[in-house]
Order: sequence, then C-alpha cells, then structure tokens
Amino acid sequence: MSETDPAAPAAPVDRVTAALRALPGVQSVWLERDERIATVARDALPAIMRTLRDDPRFAFAQCMDVCGVDWPQRAERFDVVYNLLSIGRNDRLRIIVTTDEATPVPSVTPIWPGAAWWEREVFDLFGISFDGLLDHRRILTDNGFEGYPLRKDFPLTGYVELRYDEEQKRVVYEKVALAQEFRNFDFLSPWEAMTTLPGDEKATRKPEAAS
Repeated sequence: MSETDPAAPAAPVDRVTAALRALPGVQSVWLERDERIATVARDALPAIMRTLRDDPRFAFAQCMDVCGVDWPQRAERFDVVYNLLSIGRNDRLRIIVTTDEATPVPSVTPIWPGAAWWEREVFDLFGISFDGLLDHRRILTDNGFEGYPLRKDFPLTGYVELRYDEEQKRVVYEKVALAQEFRNFDFLSPWEAMTTLPGDEKATRKPEAAS
C-alpha cells in the first residue's frame, strides 16, 4: 500500500507518546514537524510537569522556555507554552495550557526555579498571572507601564512614549504623538510594480495602412 492510501495502517505510536497520552490530565498529543506537542488541563499542570521531570520514561530535566500566545476570538484566549528538554534522551516536548484574562496558571517554579524569569516575562507582556509565582513585577517594561504589549488588542504605537526632559533632568512619560499618519506600503520591487515597459505599445499598435 502507498503512504497516502487511506486504508494503510496508522504509523506506530512511539513509547513516549503512548506514555504521555496515559497521564491523567493530558488532553491530546501529536507530532508537528517532528516535535512532540501535548495539551494539558490547567489544574493538572503541576503533577504532569513533576512526572515529566522525575519519571525516567520522560526525564525532561530542563524547562528551556515559557511563552504566551494570544487568541482574542477564544473564551480562553491565551496559550501558555512550555518547552522542555531531556538531555539524557536527546528529546524535546512542548506543553500547552489555556487560560483567560482572570484565571491564573499554576506556577512551575517549585519544579524548575529558573522558570520564574520566563513566567514574569509572560505576565509582563500578556497579563497572565501564575499561582505560586512570588514575584509578579514587570521584567521587560517599566514599573509604571500600562497594558500588556503582546496582546493582539494592544495598539502598535502603545499609549505613551518616554523621553529625557532636560529641564526636569529625568525621563518623563507623554502621550504618543505621531509625526505623520500611518502609511501602507506594498513592498514591491520596481520590476514587480511596473506593469508595462517602454516599447510594449508596439505589440498592440495597429499597422499603418499602406499609402
């Protein structure tokens, strides 16, 4: 049978994927570009993460990154994404949990203390809070910054801009003042934008009648 034949048997599931699917709280597991991805129930996250770290079947000893994704059209508009690494097995795993603007996500800092920096960044840029994270101070924007700049409904210009005031001898915040209106650019090269070339009119010009 060909690989595209719908009657062909499904590819065998590897042991790690099968073990993942058997964990309580794991909702789905799939492969995308040779990377294993799993969606997890929010309340089950701490237990699953501890199992992924301590169980030798997984041995994901390191949390390499925590980031957010905003889907404004969804009721639970945010994805919180954890990228895990198993050095001993040379394997990677992406864990995804969802939440809304008001519901905190359990912190993984009791399991990977270094994740506190990533969780602070997600809070700073998306406004997602983490239950158990001791420090929710902003980490990339200023302490007086308003809003969350990576939310899809946050304006590209922001609400305020800062500059150094020579008279006050300090940095001050002011409302954004655009020097000009936004412009749309087509980003076409001169050859792509040119629809006709000099001499093209000869191809359509009617021949002159003979005298």
